[in-house]
Amino acid sequence: MNPSRRGVIVSNVIGILLDLKTYLGILRNQTGYEHIDYYNQAAVELGMTPFYMCLKHVNTKSALGLCFENKNYTLKRLPIPKVIHNRAMTLSPTSLKKLKAIAKISQVFNGQNRHDKLHIHRLLRASANSSVFLPHTVKYSRENLVKAMNREDSFFVKPTNSSVGKGIIKVAAMPDGVWQVWWSNQLPRQLAQQQTIDFIDGKVNSQRYLIQKAIPLSMYEGRPYDLRVSVQRGDKGQWGVTGIAGKVAAVGRHVTNLAKGGEAVRCEKLFLSNGFDPVVKRKQVEEAAILIAESLSIQIPSISDVGMDIGIDHQGAIWLIEVNGRDQRYQYKHLNLNKTFYRTYETPMLYAKFLLSK
Repeated sequence: MNPSRRGVIVSNVIGILLDLKTYLGILRNQTGYEHIDYYNQAAVELGMTPFYMCLKHVNTKSALGLCFENKNYTLKRLPIPKVIHNRAMTLSPTSLKKLKAIAKISQVFNGQNRHDKLHIHRLLRASANSSVFLPHTVKYSRENLVKAMNREDSFFVKPTNSSVGKGIIKVAAMPDGVWQVWWSNQLPRQLAQQQTIDFIDGKVNSQRYLIQKAIPLSMYEGRPYDLRVSVQRGDKGQWGVTGIAGKVAAVGRHVTNLAKGGEAVRCEKLFLSNGFDPVVKRKQVEEAAILIAESLSIQIPSISDVGMDIGIDHQGAIWLIEVNGRDQRYQYKHLNLNKTFYRTYETPMLYAKFLLSK
């Protein structure tokens, strides 16, 4: 007979680690981008009990959290689940230390889900399978900035540890030694070379940034687009692509993020607008994304649920822009791709059941 704690079959419990704000919002149905009902639905269909936790209420032996059973939430203290899907952003030294302690007694997948972009680039560059998809990228320095201005017609200066397009600067060469610079939501400015260097250096201001060659992205209605590709481990522990959604930049913007005014568009529509065969191109994107995920998971074994930003250039070549360790998934909701949206929650639960069975 399986051990239980107040009616809960502990061996069937799957931990889902959330940020404190998201955790506290469960009973009020205010969980932001997290569609908790989909976790519940998937877990129930798979014969598992989801147990929602936050690091504040966890110690090295047990956790106080919300158990979803019989269509209701119950506050319980249970032993640390054997398998935990991490959806919390653990950036502080304290939270990282606690997460590492939990990982010693539990299989925590996607344990560290905020990754330094330059570190990820270096890991992938070492793999022949993934390096072909990487645009030229270097650590930011004033010297490397000057080199980029001598080498590239267009490039990005990006913070290595941010999300939703924050802090990104785009730089493009114009005639007569003038550079066009896009920063934040401001209109682009035109600056001489030395002014450009001083402006960018001032914005970076000793923070950790990188310089990345701009991909000549394919366009939709005169605006650049890229793809958000959800790549997840599933029921047999293997990588697969759960969904693909297009993100089109707002008019005059240099980033495609929906949080920065971008528009979600179905990828097939984007492919057709550029003359790409939608079936062939989607398959190529999926194959590239899986190769990248497999290469990355050799270096970071716990990684299992990511959102990749992938660009396609005018010739149809595929490029990795960045890897997001905590895919928000809401682009599928914008596109009414409800089955795909559900599957992005079901797939981690399938992987959790696979880990539990081992």
